[in-house]
Amino acid sequence: MDIDDLEPAARPAGKPDMDLMSIDELNDYIAGLQAEIDRARAAIAAKRDYKSGAEAFFKS
Repeated sequence: MDIDDLEPAARPAGKPDMDLMSIDELNDYIAGLQAEIDRARAAIAAKRDYKSGAEAFFKS
């Protein structure tokens, strides 16, 4: 048996250990995730608008 086998498996990068986080820290983490979701949705909307404009231009 190797001593490394006794060590807990490392968490993937970017994934905090929620068991160690307080309620306030968890709420802040959720707020940060929600901000990223909102940013991604805004990027999707912008790309859809761009695509719609391009489609309208080339249909003319």
